[in-house]
Amino acid sequence: MDCRAPLASLSTSPITDASLKKWNVGAGCLHFVQGFLMLVASQSVAQIKDFKKDITTSFLVFNEVTKSLEPRTRSVGSFEIGLASAIFLLLSAAAHLCIVWKFSWYIENINRGVNLARWYEYALSSSVMICAIATLFGCYDLSSLICIFLVNASMNFFGLHMETLNPPERTKTDWSPFVHGCVAGLAPWIVVAQYFLGGGNFSQIPGFVYGILFGYFFFFNTFPVNMALQYARIGAWRDYRHGEKVYILLSLLSKSLLAWLVFGGCFQPNGDS
Repeated sequence: MDCRAPLASLSTSPITDASLKKWNVGAGCLHFVQGFLMLVASQSVAQIKDFKKDITTSFLVFNEVTKSLEPRTRSVGSFEIGLASAIFLLLSAAAHLCIVWKFSWYIENINRGVNLARWYEYALSSSVMICAIATLFGCYDLSSLICIFLVNASMNFFGLHMETLNPPERTKTDWSPFVHGCVAGLAPWIVVAQYFLGGGNFSQIPGFVYGILFGYFFFFNTFPVNMALQYARIGAWRDYRHGEKVYILLSLLSKSLLAWLVFGGCFQPNGDS
């Protein structure tokens, strides 16, 4: 039997509604400014350096000579890394500012230990980001990118399910959505690692590139750490609103670092350089 106390009562939380509103306004504005600057910068970079990745799809054709089915690949469009990074930040800005616009609805959900806006925004923004990361490391297949996007979105829906299944008054935490979300969230990173390490020329990969990969992984996964602390009821995380403020802070810091790190990928060498 889990004998831990429930999460701290939201009615007695020292974190006020006004404080949460200020944090959302601040994070939303800072995300917007960065996203706008990155959007402008990505267009400037595009004029100097054409950094687009061709997205491909594969299919089978019948070879009349060999009388067999053979795979073919064709381009179906391109993916702009800089633009994706800007969209990532602008989606976060839109979510925070929508929260301010519908603040009473937001607080009503917060008092139930749920933030619907957060998880739907994460399902979109983080899925755009993980697809951009996968593309940077060589995943150009449209079908793979669609699967990465949807699996990552599902990971965030498991996060939403974790919150709805474990309201603040519950004394026993059901960790199954968290575990299932971690499994789903691991899948895109397995694909990224496969493309990154698939060549086998490990000695030829510069050390800083490994640092970038692990940097991506670290920043991307600070969010489930916050949730784990929240539902393990450790220290200040027993107060759901404390975890909410940490999510807002992570949204600003980790997403900003991730976005600029990915944007830096626009300057990696390509075939046209």
